Amino acid sequence: MDEQCKNSNKVSNWCVISMASIPLVMTLGNSMLIPVLPIFEKKVGISSFQTSMIITSYSIASIFLIPVAGYLSDRFGRKIVILPSLILALIGGLISGFASWKINDPFTWIIAGRVLQGIGAAGAAPIILPLVGDLYKDDDEKTSSCLGIIETSNTFGKVLSPILGAAFAAFLWYLPFFSISFFSLISIVLVLFFIRIPKRKEDPPALVAFLKNTRKIFINEGKWIFTVFTMGIFIMYVLFAVLFFLSDVLEKTHNLYGVKKGFVLAVPLLALCLSSFITGRKIKGDLKLMKRIMIVSLLSIASSVSFVGFVSDRLIFLLAVTSFLGLAIGALLPTLDAIITENIEKEERGTISSFYSSSRFIGVAAGPPLMSIFMKTYLNESFIGAGIISIAVVALVYFFIKTEEKPRLKEAVI
Repeated sequence: MDEQCKNSNKVSNWCVISMASIPLVMTLGNSMLIPVLPIFEKKVGISSFQTSMIITSYSIASIFLIPVAGYLSDRFGRKIVILPSLILALIGGLISGFASWKINDPFTWIIAGRVLQGIGAAGAAPIILPLVGDLYKDDDEKTSSCLGIIETSNTFGKVLSPILGAAFAAFLWYLPFFSISFFSLISIVLVLFFIRIPKRKEDPPALVAFLKNTRKIFINEGKWIFTVFTMGIFIMYVLFAVLFFLSDVLEKTHNLYGVKKGFVLAVPLLALCLSSFITGRKIKGDLKLMKRIMIVSLLSIASSVSFVGFVSDRLIFLLAVTSFLGLAIGALLPTLDAIITENIEKEERGTISSFYSSSRFIGVAAGPPLMSIFMKTYLNESFIGAGIISIAVVALVYFFIKTEEKPRLKEAVI
């Protein structure tokens, strides 16, 4: 604990680990429940759509509160927002777990706990993106590398999630809820002792000036910003829709249950994790490379997601297709993080990046419930439609992500 995060580009390893723990915990808090949703459906006596709401309620709470948390972090400081948010996530896990353990009809209380966790997630994981930008200042190469580690931690959480979730549920079906609180406690301790926020040289702008600055940013730079937001919504929708579908089909079609199912479900997520780690180390603030990665990844998504439904009854082909999809999504995630974080000035960084994080949660929230509807009658059509949308998003990237010069946002003149 001797080497702390200082007001320079030298950031301690423990500081990076502490920051990486937050998206890891928040990812476990959501993705760990996906492989055990069928168990919840049986134990609680609820429908497939109600089961999907265990994931969606968490995300909906985050969608609306992330922008608020972003502004508060710009105004009052990153750590002041992160720590109470992690405490809320801890309490939410206890509520959901205790309700599942002691209440006969726990669904309402489970959702209440999940909403509280979503509120905590809103003020924790999204604030890490602007925090990385604060710590590394204008060093785009180090920022990209650290964001790659952060996003890899996020995706590594997705790899661990199905295995841990299935293992915990095999012991006690409601244990995953309590485990979320335990992991949140670890992250709280790390953040408390190892993250040191650089001191502000100037006071943050007043609310009216801040809103005018933010509005001017969206007016002047809205095309590329909203393109990035659109990609965030789309890729997280595809990811969580496919994961929800896989969780269901691995049991009902391939008779895989428990930890064995968790390991199989982790295969495409491992591909996503490796791709995210490699991409984060390679982009180094190179906007032209980022644009190429976006286009190639979106075309790869289009070519793979369209076939998921057609190969669902052949496990090897299903894993191959979804792993290729995971590679494409994994390459996109750190790229989008970098382009948002590196090209926004510190005064608005928390708010703009929080809108981006909020857009990702829209995709997370929409994926499971829509897939629960589509897979009954329109499975193949829904995946083909996602492929067509991916091609349409390629057009947005081609026209609106400019590479002639970096679109770094300067402070608006009022």
